[in-house]
Amino acid sequence: MSGRLSRQKALTAAFLGALVAVMVGLSFAAVPLYRIFCQVTGFEGTTQRASAPPGQVANRVITVRFNADTDPALPWRFEPAQTALKVKVGEEATAFYRAKNLSRGSVVGQAVFNVTPLKAGLYFDKIQCFCFSEQRLSAGESADMPVVFFVNPDLLKDRNMDDVDTITLSYTFYRDTDAEQHDKNAEARKSSASRDGAPTPAGRAPSVN
Repeated sequence: MSGRLSRQKALTAAFLGALVAVMVGLSFAAVPLYRIFCQVTGFEGTTQRASAPPGQVANRVITVRFNADTDPALPWRFEPAQTALKVKVGEEATAFYRAKNLSRGSVVGQAVFNVTPLKAGLYFDKIQCFCFSEQRLSAGESADMPVVFFVNPDLLKDRNMDDVDTITLSYTFYRDTDAEQHDKNAEARKSSASRDGAPTPAGRAPSVN
């Protein structure tokens, strides 16, 4: 049994025990706790994060396919720049997604993601991804968005993964109205501060109440 799989089972058991013990008192924290649980265990196809590739490349080849969806509330065109890549287990690879804002104003989007089969989430590691933060596109603006990833060599030690030769990485972009409102508030404060600090026009004495 792989070290990563053993760690997953131990962490899953510990997490579930702790979650049951505190879920009533910490119900307000359910969403962040669930996210942590998914990231630690790969639950529901949640991928992992890494700072660097493992430095070990195996001969086994995995086909990684790319999928893109957009929530109807987000006026963007969003699609993968490539249909699929063939990568060796442990090999660092880079794929791109393309987005274009089809509206007449600035829009903020946030991507959510998973991989299928769901059991592959534990072994799909991202080093860099546009999904780690909000994405802002001005009216008509286009952007190429990279994702740098690798399939973790621990997959080779998990017999449950022997039948996996294809992994599909899927993203769905949603409109982030909270971030958009934050941007508008910040711009309003900036404009107000600029007006308050504007110099008195030449030749005109400042008014005195």
